[in-house]
Amino acid sequence: MRQELLEELRQITEEEREILSGEAKVDRERYTQAEEFVIDSRKMLEKGRLIDVRTHTRFVRFPRHRHNYIEIIYMCSGSTAHTVNDVNHVVLKEGELLFLNQNATHEIAPAGMDDIAVNFIVLPEFFDVAFHMIGADNILRDFLVESLRKDTGRADYIHFRVADALPVQNLVENMVWSIKHKQANHRRINQTTMGLLFLQLLNYTEQIEQSREQYESRLVFAVLKDIEENYRNASLTDTAKRLNQSVCGLSRLIRRATGSTYKDLLQQKRFRKAAELLKDTALPVSDIIYSVGYDNTSYFHREFKERFHTTPKEYRRSRQGQ
Repeated sequence: MRQELLEELRQITEEEREILSGEAKVDRERYTQAEEFVIDSRKMLEKGRLIDVRTHTRFVRFPRHRHNYIEIIYMCSGSTAHTVNDVNHVVLKEGELLFLNQNATHEIAPAGMDDIAVNFIVLPEFFDVAFHMIGADNILRDFLVESLRKDTGRADYIHFRVADALPVQNLVENMVWSIKHKQANHRRINQTTMGLLFLQLLNYTEQIEQSREQYESRLVFAVLKDIEENYRNASLTDTAKRLNQSVCGLSRLIRRATGSTYKDLLQQKRFRKAAELLKDTALPVSDIIYSVGYDNTSYFHREFKERFHTTPKEYRRSRQGQ
């Protein structure tokens, strides 16, 4: 991170001055009016905003809490120690990212002067805008976002060890600077940058922290990434062999994590790609069918009509020029 931006983030905040002057704990009223310590986005975001960034409060233990938004923590310098869901201990080091969904509990050990982290406060609908703008259609990205935005079911977090990933570092720094300085068109810039950040992180799913729970997430990410990149020839048998997993065990894990079977996910990707090619290219329908991995044209036409309620030719005619 550029030194001038780091120095700006290093400045002691009003809250930190109060702590250093004798306050022994975090003032909960800054964060919530509720009896339970759930940090309220209405306290953290200006009305109408979907995302903001603030520096993490240093010099005091931040007590166990939840958020009614998605939190993304980026470690600018030093490190911080986190306890997630009471049992998962995460040390976030310089250049790393920690994503927390709305159902995760979170506690943070005291940070020192040079342990500088920024917290992105993100409402779930921000991602809808971001991904619509960049036009990304990616089942791995969809799974990642859904695992963060859900407010029921298993609480979860994702720890990306991406300090050496220059594209990720550049995007995070750009977004921090843009949010802090509110440059012209900053909302559009921030939304697009967040979408690009997610797309970059999909290239680094192997660098997710490997606790048992995270290990299972890594397996799912590996399967979805293979479908995304190799949808024409992908197969569950080949993927299971490469990951040293049984076909049955991996199949159950995918169903449990995504709610869909491997076959459903693969077909979903293939037909999405076919629809994209029909809309954006002049390729013959027969070539498109082959390019997305199907040899049986009758099967493709039948399945396409069931999914899109029209034939491929009619779909192309209705979407051209959009």
